Amino acid sequence: MTKAILLLLVLFLILCAVSAGFTKNLLVSIIIFMSYSLIMSIIWMFLEAPDLAITEAAVGAGVTSVLFFATLRRINAIAKQERKEEKHEQNS
Repeated sequence: MTKAILLLLVLFLILCAVSAGFTKNLLVSIIIFMSYSLIMSIIWMFLEAPDLAITEAAVGAGVTSVLFFATLRRINAIAKQERKEEKHEQNS
């Protein structure tokens, strides 16, 4: 039973890795990356490495994802600011 669950988790892990690479939407890609990190932390628990599982969950799904969301928000803010400047230049 445990091997079947572990195999299923590995298949989900591979699915997350492939789909994160092929996704065009950056927000969806970040969410898939979070899922990848959470699945990996569960796999670490099955492998009896709770210290790695906690680290993977905290850093991979937590801190890194927050930084990616902040970067994505900053990029969109910059793009919005450039569009406003272009409109202002066209009106002048």
